[in-house]
Amino acid sequence: MTIDLRSDTVTQPTEAMFEAMRRAPLGDDGREGDPTVVRLEALAAERTGKEAGLFVVSGTMGNLVALLAHTGRGGEVIAEAGSHILRSEMGGIAGLYHRAVAGERGAMDVETVREAISPTLMPNRLATALICMETTHNDAGGAVLPLAHMRAIHALGRAHGVPVHTDGARLFNAAVRLGVDAAEIAAHSDTITFCISKGLSAPVGSLLTGPRDFIDKARAYRRMVGGNLRQGGVIAAAGIVALGTMVERLAEDHATAHRLAEGLHRIDAALVDRAAVETNIVQVDTRGFGRPAAAIVADLRARGVLAGVWSKWVMRMVTHRHIGAKEIDETVGIVGVLWRGRAGSG
Repeated sequence: MTIDLRSDTVTQPTEAMFEAMRRAPLGDDGREGDPTVVRLEALAAERTGKEAGLFVVSGTMGNLVALLAHTGRGGEVIAEAGSHILRSEMGGIAGLYHRAVAGERGAMDVETVREAISPTLMPNRLATALICMETTHNDAGGAVLPLAHMRAIHALGRAHGVPVHTDGARLFNAAVRLGVDAAEIAAHSDTITFCISKGLSAPVGSLLTGPRDFIDKARAYRRMVGGNLRQGGVIAAAGIVALGTMVERLAEDHATAHRLAEGLHRIDAALVDRAAVETNIVQVDTRGFGRPAAAIVADLRARGVLAGVWSKWVMRMVTHRHIGAKEIDETVGIVGVLWRGRAGSG
């Protein structure tokens, strides 16, 4: 059996989700509204402590319509240099000038952000239209932004009249890690997106939540980018089940990620920084193999383990509900074989 550690996006819906999808009341999301979509949007708003929600097909679409609704295609966006919005969303931010601020495990230096803000349009500077944060931070290996940091960035935005948007694709992983409700994280941001098709195991979709007038505007931009869902309740129904039944179990994914990190650390301490594993993402340094990540990923694939290439020397493994202790121990054993082979070949 293949052990798939490429991402938590490979999770399959639960039987309860399939049943909810089959029974979902439907309408036309682009006209009078789909009742199941409406219910999911209201639930998402409630879970994040916001006035309203918008169902979109992906986190990338959610971030895109948030950028459009916040900025009206004008102004400068401040974002962490390794953020998903800048790194992995196919230039969706194009048309907006962005100012990348280097971060420490995804957290931008507050003073650097303060200096980067331009409150008004000047002869040589665009006005700052938006500040973006990300938690958990994908490029930083699933790192969780401290609430104090988020509070400081949000306060800085408010002081200058600049809204703050958070890419919370794995928001509930962050909440579980911090031991707080998602709304406590979302309180430090004007708007937030989160994904239901990663660790929460729904088949499709993300939610954008925020003030009602903002969501009305974002809904119009969703139509512009082709995001009307028609009978979207078929997939929204799974999201309702996901929010009701799958959040608390994310702690299991964090535990299996730590088990993986501990196992790899026993093989060689240079493979993984155990302290950096905060949620369900494990980044593995392959330099000790003397071979780049792509080569190790290929070797693992040949042995039935799927992992991802994150950079030349970094391999990424992501745990989810289809990965338990057995799969982790098998994976560690296979990596150990590859490691010993490396040592023997020297």
